[in-house]
Amino acid sequence: MTKAEVIAEIATKTGIEKAHVQEAVESFFKVVRTSMTEGKNVYFRGFGSFVIKKRAKKIARNISKNTAMVIDEHFIPSFKPAKTFVDKVKKSETVKTKAAKLAAKA
Repeated sequence: MTKAEVIAEIATKTGIEKAHVQEAVESFFKVVRTSMTEGKNVYFRGFGSFVIKKRAKKIARNISKNTAMVIDEHFIPSFKPAKTFVDKVKKSETVKTKAAKLAAKA
């Protein structure tokens, strides 16, 4: 589902104009992005958390040139779904049906 599809569905379900919904969605993303760049995690009870994860310093290899390079310690954004959200997805019959179809194709 794309951002445009989400905006259209919210507009349909709430009766709010698409332009206002788009502004709200964009503002939401901006708040999450700004908070995380300031080093703050964002928590939504029952949905999940946008958290900052630390990646340790490591040595990587370029196998085509046979050289080693150091990747410094850095931080990345990550999403961790809430347990209730994960349980709903696991129990979803629609997800199970789609997964079975994908497995049959492979």
